[in-house]
Amino acid sequence: MAESSKPWDGDSVRIWLERRIVAARADQVAAERAGYGERDDCDKAAAEEMVCAFFKGKDSTDTQSAFTAELKTLLDRDQYVWRGVYDDTRFERHVRAYIRKLLKMTRDNAGFDHTRRYQ
Repeated sequence: MAESSKPWDGDSVRIWLERRIVAARADQVAAERAGYGERDDCDKAAAEEMVCAFFKGKDSTDTQSAFTAELKTLLDRDQYVWRGVYDDTRFERHVRAYIRKLLKMTRDNAGFDHTRRYQ
């Protein structure tokens, strides 16, 4: 794991995760309203919400190594179950892609300060 020049801030990671949950829920509503053609976007937003909600209230965000270990454990799961999913195969693919994105962000210790809705 490469150490970055700035220290790990568990509070900013928790804030980032909470804001991503809110944004993902809003994205799901927008995709639902758009209709049948946007089902994949709805599944993608549901995957983001599921991954971020998994860490809500957990202490693993306090340290970079613990957060990385939790992400790897989540990535190693065989299946992911969440409500309102249209295509299970695509949903699982989106979940794994989002976990890999978070692993990269955690490794680089970058991106958790971007708390705006669109990234």
